[in-house]
Amino acid sequence: MNRHLLDGPVQEYIRSRTAADVHLAAMSKSPFPEISSRELAEQMASRQKAKKKLPLWYNTPGIYFPPSISIEQSSSEVTAAYKAELARGNSLIDLTGGFGVDSYYFSLKVASVTHCELNPELSEIAAHNAVVLGRDNVRFVAGDGLTYLASVPGDFATLYLDPARRGETGKVFRLSDCTPDVTTHLDLLLKRSSRLIIKTSPLLDIAAGLKELRKVSEIHIVSVRNECRELLWVIDKDTGADNTPELIAVTLNAQRKVFRVVANSAPAVSASGNPYATEIGPFLYEPDAGLLKSGAFDEIGTRYSLRKLHPQTQLYTGDTANTAFPGRIFKVVRLLSSGELKESKREEQRKGNVLVRNYPDRAELLVKKYRISPDQERFFIFTKSTAEGLLIIEAEILQHY
Repeated sequence: MNRHLLDGPVQEYIRSRTAADVHLAAMSKSPFPEISSRELAEQMASRQKAKKKLPLWYNTPGIYFPPSISIEQSSSEVTAAYKAELARGNSLIDLTGGFGVDSYYFSLKVASVTHCELNPELSEIAAHNAVVLGRDNVRFVAGDGLTYLASVPGDFATLYLDPARRGETGKVFRLSDCTPDVTTHLDLLLKRSSRLIIKTSPLLDIAAGLKELRKVSEIHIVSVRNECRELLWVIDKDTGADNTPELIAVTLNAQRKVFRVVANSAPAVSASGNPYATEIGPFLYEPDAGLLKSGAFDEIGTRYSLRKLHPQTQLYTGDTANTAFPGRIFKVVRLLSSGELKESKREEQRKGNVLVRNYPDRAELLVKKYRISPDQERFFIFTKSTAEGLLIIEAEILQHY
């Protein structure tokens, strides 16, 4: 950590180059003798990446930024703030602290927070930024979090960790493929805390995770703007062996929406067997990605009085527009055949965004085939239903994600 980067003129230089070409900056001569051009470019690049994801850090003078990979791997502010609501008690230890975003938000809710980070420079950076941000209730430990947990006296009310994928390639479907391996150290983690919160990639299979873990009380599926960002596994020490965990799909958009359902050992959750639509109603519903991750396809229809179009089509139809629904809602204008759309003479009849759900062609090919030009509010939805087979639905957007 080069503290010359915190000098006033240097900070002003970095902040005045918000949109600078970082590659060009890295090859240019540094105007500051104590600082390399690479270090300046690194601060610029990381700050640019933090602009939308971490606006508090971006807008606070005196923040020291780590290499951009640490920004990419950190939680966003909106997801970190949500995680903080899950903490219990007056003490928390973050075993994989990283840049410190999660620890910062935990410190707003918990009296005492311990941040552990194996990389000593990243630990120093997080500690500096905590002072700048006015958080004096966070203790920083530069070292392995599990080693520290095993040696320090006393327990913590809440324990949080974000295991990293082991290796550089391949998708992770098991917690045992991550570092630290939660499954190996679960006894220690439960011994030292009342509540354990584990953040994992949304790619992790829910059914596989439930088989690897025990005492899971909740699984939070966190989505922002139709992107499933993370899974949060909440394990409580006092949870009984026969407990069935709750799946909580939450969308953190302008309006928070929450969908709760009892989890199964498999990701798909069956409810009342809601029948498939025999016709397309006046409104079409597209669930948010987090809602789909829950696998509760029947329960979605039952909860919102909707009918699914087809077993493999993740679209629903309904008679009213229920704005409590976590996802997009469209007003159906008309149903089209491919011939009707192709033969439309006027250009305004072929203006709309193309949405493909369970249809044999890709969106870009359909745009060319039907000469469709973009429109913000209109959609051509290429899909399949049990009643109509392959069909095209012209619709207007009523509710965005």
